[in-house]
Amino acid sequence: MIPPPLIPTATVDNSLEITGDEIDAEQKRNRLFIDVRINDDGPFRFLVDSGADRSVIGAGLAARLRLPAGDAVRVQGMAGVATVATVMIDRLLLGKSEVGPIKAPALLERDLGAQGLIGIDALAEQRLLLDFDAKTITVQDSRTAPVNEAGEIVVTARLRKGQLIITQASVGDQRISAVIDTGAEVTLGNMALRRRLLGTKARAGAPVMTLVSVTGQTLEAEVVMLPRIRIGGVFLDRVMVAFADAPPFALFGLDQQPALFLGSDLLKSFRRVSLDFRNRKVRFALR
Repeated sequence: MIPPPLIPTATVDNSLEITGDEIDAEQKRNRLFIDVRINDDGPFRFLVDSGADRSVIGAGLAARLRLPAGDAVRVQGMAGVATVATVMIDRLLLGKSEVGPIKAPALLERDLGAQGLIGIDALAEQRLLLDFDAKTITVQDSRTAPVNEAGEIVVTARLRKGQLIITQASVGDQRISAVIDTGAEVTLGNMALRRRLLGTKARAGAPVMTLVSVTGQTLEAEVVMLPRIRIGGVFLDRVMVAFADAPPFALFGLDQQPALFLGSDLLKSFRRVSLDFRNRKVRFALR
Protein backbone atom coordinates (compact mmCIF):
# COMPACT_ATOMS: atom_id res chain seq x y z
CA MET A 1 0.00 0.00 0.00
CA ILE A 2 1.38 3.42 -0.96
CA PRO A 3 1.51 5.69 2.08
CA PRO A 4 -0.45 8.95 1.84
CA PRO A 5 1.33 12.29 1.75
CA LEU A 6 2.11 13.87 5.09
CA ILE A 7 -0.77 15.84 6.51
CA PRO A 8 -0.54 19.63 6.33
CA THR A 9 -0.93 21.69 9.49
CA ALA A 10 -4.38 21.19 10.98
CA THR A 11 -6.75 24.04 10.26
CA VAL A 12 -9.58 25.60 12.20
CA ASP A 13 -12.91 25.26 10.41
CA ASN A 14 -15.07 28.32 10.76
CA SER A 15 -18.08 27.60 9.30
CA LEU A 16 -20.59 -7.33 6.93
CA GLU A 17 -23.54 -9.50 6.34
CA ILE A 18 -25.69 -9.15 9.45
CA THR A 19 -26.66 -12.32 11.26
CA GLY A 20 -28.06 -13.04 14.69
CA ASP A 21 -30.90 -11.22 16.40
CA GLU A 22 -31.55 -7.86 14.74
CA ILE A 23 -32.99 -5.15 16.93
CA ASP A 24 -34.91 -2.23 15.49
CA ALA A 25 -32.93 0.94 15.99
CA GLU A 26 -33.45 4.56 15.20
CA GLN A 27 -30.93 7.26 14.53
CA LYS A 28 -30.99 10.60 16.32
CA ARG A 29 -28.57 12.59 14.21
CA ASN A 30 -25.89 9.92 13.90
CA ARG A 31 -26.39 7.82 17.03
CA LEU A 32 -28.21 4.49 17.13
CA PHE A 33 -30.74 3.47 19.77
CA ILE A 34 -32.08 0.02 20.60
CA ASP A 35 -34.98 -1.45 22.53
CA VAL A 36 -34.05 -3.29 25.72
CA ARG A 37 -36.05 -5.05 28.40
CA ILE A 38 -35.40 -4.61 32.10
CA ASN A 39 -36.35 -7.66 34.17
CA ASP A 40 -39.83 -8.40 32.78
CA ASP A 41 -40.67 -4.86 31.65
CA GLY A 42 -40.19 -2.94 28.45
CA PRO A 43 -39.08 -2.46 25.81
CA PHE A 44 -37.31 0.80 26.61
CA ARG A 45 -35.23 3.11 24.41
CA PHE A 46 -31.51 2.89 25.24
CA LEU A 47 -28.48 4.37 23.54
CA VAL A 48 -25.58 2.03 22.75
CA ASP A 49 -22.50 3.76 24.18
CA SER A 50 -19.30 1.82 23.53
CA GLY A 51 -17.33 4.66 25.14
CA ALA A 52 -19.01 4.16 28.53
CA ASP A 53 -17.51 1.70 30.98
CA ARG A 54 -20.89 0.92 32.59
CA SER A 55 -24.57 0.87 31.70
CA VAL A 56 -26.86 3.63 32.97
CA ILE A 57 -30.61 3.93 33.47
CA GLY A 58 -32.75 7.05 33.45
CA ALA A 59 -33.77 8.13 36.95
CA GLY A 60 -37.39 8.54 35.91
CA LEU A 61 -37.54 5.05 34.45
CA ALA A 62 -35.86 3.56 37.52
CA ALA A 63 -38.46 5.21 39.76
CA ARG A 64 -41.33 4.01 37.55
CA LEU A 65 -40.04 0.43 37.69
CA ARG A 66 -39.42 0.71 41.45
CA LEU A 67 -35.95 -0.75 41.13
CA PRO A 68 -34.17 -1.31 44.47
CA ALA A 69 -31.55 1.27 45.40
CA GLY A 70 -27.85 0.48 45.42
CA ASP A 71 -24.86 2.33 46.82
CA ALA A 72 -23.89 5.78 45.58
CA VAL A 73 -20.99 5.69 43.11
CA ARG A 74 -18.70 8.17 41.39
CA VAL A 75 -19.41 8.42 37.67
CA GLN A 76 -16.79 9.66 35.22
CA GLY A 77 -18.54 11.71 32.57
CA MET A 78 -17.20 13.59 29.57
CA ALA A 79 -16.98 16.82 31.59
CA GLY A 80 -16.06 15.61 35.07
CA VAL A 81 -16.84 13.34 38.00
CA ALA A 82 -20.15 13.25 39.88
CA THR A 83 -21.46 11.15 42.78
CA VAL A 84 -24.78 9.60 41.81
CA ALA A 85 -27.34 7.11 43.09
CA THR A 86 -27.59 3.60 41.64
CA VAL A 87 -30.29 0.97 41.27
CA MET A 88 -30.09 -2.81 40.94
CA ILE A 89 -31.17 -4.46 37.69
CA ASP A 90 -31.54 -8.25 37.80
CA ARG A 91 -31.70 -8.82 34.04
CA LEU A 92 -31.02 -6.60 31.07
CA LEU A 93 -32.13 -8.09 27.74
CA LEU A 94 -30.81 -6.92 24.36
CA GLY A 95 -32.62 -8.96 21.76
CA LYS A 96 -31.85 -12.56 22.78
CA SER A 97 -28.78 -11.61 24.82
CA GLU A 98 -29.18 -11.31 28.58
CA VAL A 99 -26.78 -9.75 31.10
CA GLY A 100 -27.02 -9.08 34.82
CA PRO A 101 -27.20 -8.42 37.61
CA ILE A 102 -26.10 -4.82 37.04
CA LYS A 103 -25.70 -1.96 39.49
CA ALA A 104 -26.65 0.94 37.22
CA PRO A 105 -26.19 4.65 37.94
CA ALA A 106 -29.50 6.52 37.68
CA LEU A 107 -29.16 9.79 35.74
CA LEU A 108 -31.60 12.30 34.30
CA GLU A 109 -33.11 11.32 30.96
CA ARG A 110 -32.69 14.86 29.61
CA ASP A 111 -28.92 14.54 30.05
CA LEU A 112 -28.79 11.00 28.63
CA GLY A 113 -30.91 11.79 25.58
CA ALA A 114 -32.47 8.35 26.08
CA GLN A 115 -34.08 6.17 28.74
CA GLY A 116 -30.67 4.64 29.43
CA LEU A 117 -27.26 3.70 28.07
CA ILE A 118 -25.81 0.30 27.24
CA GLY A 119 -22.13 0.39 28.26
CA ILE A 120 -19.26 -2.02 27.83
CA ASP A 121 -20.15 -3.84 31.07
CA ALA A 122 -23.09 -5.32 29.12
CA LEU A 123 -21.07 -5.86 25.94
CA ALA A 124 -18.01 -7.72 27.26
CA GLU A 125 -19.00 -11.09 25.77
CA GLN A 126 -20.89 -9.65 22.81
CA ARG A 127 -20.28 -8.72 19.22
CA LEU A 128 -21.99 -5.46 18.34
CA LEU A 129 -22.81 -4.71 14.71
CA LEU A 130 -23.96 -1.24 13.76
CA ASP A 131 -25.53 -0.77 10.32
CA PHE A 132 -25.74 2.95 9.59
CA ASP A 133 -27.57 2.44 6.29
CA ALA A 134 -30.27 0.13 7.62
CA LYS A 135 -30.29 1.89 11.02
CA THR A 136 -30.17 -1.42 12.86
CA ILE A 137 -28.07 -2.89 15.61
CA THR A 138 -27.29 -6.59 15.92
CA VAL A 139 -26.09 -8.10 19.19
CA GLN A 140 -24.39 -11.51 18.96
CA ASP A 141 -22.59 -13.85 21.30
CA SER A 142 -18.97 -13.30 20.24
CA ARG A 143 -18.20 -17.02 20.70
CA THR A 144 -19.98 -17.60 17.38
CA ALA A 145 -17.92 -17.14 14.22
CA PRO A 146 -18.43 -13.79 12.47
CA VAL A 147 -19.61 -13.59 8.88
CA ASN A 148 -16.92 -11.83 6.88
CA GLU A 149 -17.84 -9.38 4.15
CA ALA A 150 -15.72 -8.95 1.04
CA GLY A 151 -13.56 -5.86 1.24
CA GLU A 152 -14.09 -5.18 4.93
CA ILE A 153 -11.20 -3.84 6.98
CA VAL A 154 -10.38 -5.84 10.13
CA VAL A 155 -8.34 -4.17 12.87
CA THR A 156 -7.04 -5.92 15.99
CA ALA A 157 -7.43 -3.69 19.03
CA ARG A 158 -5.99 -3.68 22.52
CA LEU A 159 -8.30 -4.25 25.47
CA ARG A 160 -7.85 -1.82 28.36
CA LYS A 161 -10.36 -1.66 31.21
CA GLY A 162 -12.83 -3.43 28.95
CA GLN A 163 -12.43 -0.85 26.19
CA LEU A 164 -11.27 -1.57 22.64
CA ILE A 165 -8.36 0.73 21.76
CA ILE A 166 -7.14 0.88 18.15
CA THR A 167 -3.42 1.62 17.85
CA GLN A 168 -3.25 1.19 14.06
CA ALA A 169 -4.30 4.80 13.50
CA SER A 170 -2.66 8.11 12.70
CA VAL A 171 -3.19 11.76 11.88
CA GLY A 172 -0.71 12.39 9.07
CA ASP A 173 2.60 11.03 10.36
CA GLN A 174 1.46 11.23 14.00
CA ARG A 175 0.47 7.83 15.41
CA ILE A 176 -2.53 7.91 17.70
CA SER A 177 -4.72 5.63 19.79
CA ALA A 178 -8.41 5.59 18.89
CA VAL A 179 -11.49 4.49 20.83
CA ILE A 180 -14.82 3.72 19.12
CA ASP A 181 -17.40 5.82 21.00
CA THR A 182 -20.87 5.13 19.63
CA GLY A 183 -22.46 7.30 22.32
CA ALA A 184 -20.74 10.48 21.18
CA GLU A 185 -22.18 12.60 18.38
CA VAL A 186 -18.81 14.25 17.66
CA THR A 187 -15.24 12.97 17.48
CA LEU A 188 -13.15 14.15 20.42
CA GLY A 189 -9.39 14.69 20.55
CA ASN A 190 -7.23 15.01 23.64
CA MET A 191 -4.85 17.85 24.45
CA ALA A 192 -1.78 15.69 23.81
CA LEU A 193 -2.84 15.38 20.16
CA ARG A 194 -3.71 19.07 19.93
CA ARG A 195 -0.24 20.03 21.18
CA ARG A 196 1.39 17.80 18.55
CA LEU A 197 -0.68 19.31 15.75
CA LEU A 198 -1.22 22.93 16.79
CA GLY A 199 1.28 23.66 19.54
CA THR A 200 0.47 25.00 22.98
CA LYS A 201 -0.80 28.49 22.14
CA ALA A 202 -4.48 29.33 21.97
CA ARG A 203 -5.73 30.14 18.46
CA ALA A 204 -7.52 33.48 18.21
CA GLY A 205 -11.02 33.20 16.82
CA ALA A 206 -11.09 29.41 16.95
CA PRO A 207 -14.69 28.13 17.09
CA VAL A 208 -15.79 26.26 20.19
CA MET A 209 -18.64 23.92 21.03
CA THR A 210 -20.15 22.99 24.37
CA LEU A 211 -20.13 19.28 25.20
CA VAL A 212 -22.83 18.10 27.62
CA SER A 213 -21.99 15.10 29.79
CA VAL A 214 -24.49 12.45 30.87
CA THR A 215 -24.06 13.88 34.38
CA GLY A 216 -25.31 17.28 33.17
CA GLN A 217 -21.89 18.90 33.40
CA THR A 218 -20.54 20.89 30.44
CA LEU A 219 -17.14 21.25 28.81
CA GLU A 220 -15.92 23.72 26.18
CA ALA A 221 -14.08 22.20 23.20
CA GLU A 222 -12.11 23.81 20.37
CA VAL A 223 -13.30 22.75 16.91
CA VAL A 224 -10.62 21.86 14.35
CA MET A 225 -10.83 20.31 10.89
CA LEU A 226 -8.18 17.62 10.36
CA PRO A 227 -7.33 17.16 6.66
CA ARG A 228 -6.87 13.38 6.95
CA ILE A 229 -6.82 10.56 9.49
CA ARG A 230 -6.08 6.86 9.07
CA ILE A 231 -7.80 3.95 10.83
CA GLY A 232 -6.21 0.64 9.91
CA GLY A 233 -6.02 0.77 6.13
CA VAL A 234 -8.80 3.35 5.73
CA PHE A 235 -8.18 7.05 5.12
CA LEU A 236 -10.82 9.66 5.95
CA ASP A 237 -10.53 13.25 4.74
CA ARG A 238 -11.71 16.48 6.39
CA VAL A 239 -12.63 15.13 9.80
CA MET A 240 -14.05 17.59 12.31
CA VAL A 241 -12.60 17.08 15.79
CA ALA A 242 -13.46 18.79 19.09
CA PHE A 243 -10.37 19.14 21.30
CA ALA A 244 -10.80 19.22 25.08
CA ASP A 245 -9.15 18.03 28.28
CA ALA A 246 -11.88 15.44 28.80
CA PRO A 247 -11.56 13.09 31.83
CA PRO A 248 -12.36 9.84 29.93
CA PHE A 249 -8.95 9.99 28.26
CA ALA A 250 -7.33 9.63 31.69
CA LEU A 251 -9.83 6.92 32.67
CA PHE A 252 -8.53 4.71 29.85
CA GLY A 253 -4.89 5.76 30.27
CA LEU A 254 -4.85 7.89 27.12
CA ASP A 255 -4.37 11.41 28.48
CA GLN A 256 -0.58 11.54 28.00
CA GLN A 257 -0.48 10.26 24.41
CA PRO A 258 -2.21 11.52 21.25
CA ALA A 259 -5.67 9.97 21.10
CA LEU A 260 -9.15 10.31 19.62
CA PHE A 261 -12.59 9.13 20.68
CA LEU A 262 -14.24 8.32 17.34
CA GLY A 263 -17.84 9.54 17.49
CA SER A 264 -20.85 8.66 15.40
CA ASP A 265 -20.21 11.61 13.09
CA LEU A 266 -17.13 9.73 11.84
CA LEU A 267 -18.54 6.21 12.11
CA LYS A 268 -21.37 7.04 9.69
CA SER A 269 -18.67 7.27 7.00
CA PHE A 270 -18.86 3.44 6.98
CA ARG A 271 -21.79 1.25 6.00
CA ARG A 272 -21.27 -1.05 8.96
CA VAL A 273 -19.02 -1.19 12.00
CA SER A 274 -18.56 -4.34 14.10
CA LEU A 275 -17.13 -4.32 17.63
CA ASP A 276 -16.07 -7.71 19.00
CA PHE A 277 -15.06 -7.13 22.62
CA ARG A 278 -14.21 -10.73 23.44
CA ASN A 279 -11.90 -11.24 20.45
CA ARG A 280 -10.57 -7.66 20.27
CA LYS A 281 -11.59 -7.16 16.65
CA VAL A 282 -13.07 -4.09 14.96
CA ARG A 283 -14.46 -4.51 11.44
CA PHE A 284 -15.25 -1.66 9.06
CA ALA A 285 -17.43 -2.21 5.98
CA LEU A 286 -16.72 0.52 3.44
CA ARG A 287 -19.30 2.43 1.44
